[in-house]
Amino acid sequence: MQRVLHDVAETSALIKAKKRLFLAGDEGLLRQLPQGDWIGGTIPYLLGEEGGLTTREKIHVTEVGAEAVAAQIKVYGPEDLAGLYTDAPANSWIALNLPGLTEIHSQFALEAPNLAGFGSRPLIGWIAGIHLDDLGQVTPKVFDGTSGEAYEDKGVAMQVTLPDHLAADIEILNIFEPGGGDTIEFLEDGFAASKALVNGEEVDFAAYCEEQGLDQRLPLVASYCGAMVNVSFQAVNAAEGRVDFYAPVFRNVEYRHAAAVGDYEQEFLSRVPKDTGAAPYACNCVLNYLHSKLDGARTGELTGPFTFGEIAYQLLNQTLVYLTINEV
Repeated sequence: MQRVLHDVAETSALIKAKKRLFLAGDEGLLRQLPQGDWIGGTIPYLLGEEGGLTTREKIHVTEVGAEAVAAQIKVYGPEDLAGLYTDAPANSWIALNLPGLTEIHSQFALEAPNLAGFGSRPLIGWIAGIHLDDLGQVTPKVFDGTSGEAYEDKGVAMQVTLPDHLAADIEILNIFEPGGGDTIEFLEDGFAASKALVNGEEVDFAAYCEEQGLDQRLPLVASYCGAMVNVSFQAVNAAEGRVDFYAPVFRNVEYRHAAAVGDYEQEFLSRVPKDTGAAPYACNCVLNYLHSKLDGARTGELTGPFTFGEIAYQLLNQTLVYLTINEV
């Protein structure tokens, strides 16, 4: 397997060699890098060539493949997101980094399916985060390598254009499936809920979660246009009557609590196609890393950051997302 974890000096050498890069690592490391054709986001949880690890010393480096005919970096504020799909050149794919726990993170999560041209370009990416020990002390950031600027209120994207005989495809690996329990619907779109309809009956959702003893390590699962999508629990606050999520729930969608998973690593390995090789882009969820004890564990040949959310056209939770380049 190709080495993907590098120190600052090695990463800097790649940048100076005019490589186009996607980077993930601790903020202190990314701030030391020279300007160049790269975008990045903060996260210390990485899936490298030896498996999962937490590090403030290494940067995960993914290089844009030689097949790309062009690559352009753009910065997106909340007012610019409407053009995310329509800005990109024909036959391009888009890598997007957004800072977690921010307005633009929430806006994208809620509005992505309604953006102009939704799905017209393969859009993949991840939500930047921080070491969980640093919550409340530092903020997630994304970087535009061309200027060296770090943003905690904007997103950064790289539009990668392919030759006409190639196309990019996004794959989503989700080991969670709906369990056989109650059906749950929500009254409003959003990252939090106080009330829900459980089997058609309105309930205090936080009280329901506690009464049922729901395992918060397992997400809610629903079918979004035929694809199984997870919404992960952030916190259940019965005293305040509120449940917070890492992705939004939507009205008129039927959710179920996920069925339990046995051996996480083997579940993923059994589903990863054998021919992915070194995918041009991949990421996994930090909740998978934490809940499933993935230190040292691998998911086939795929590497990348463990993130505060995955992007595959829209925001996802507790999935593994990767991109492949294929002949048309």
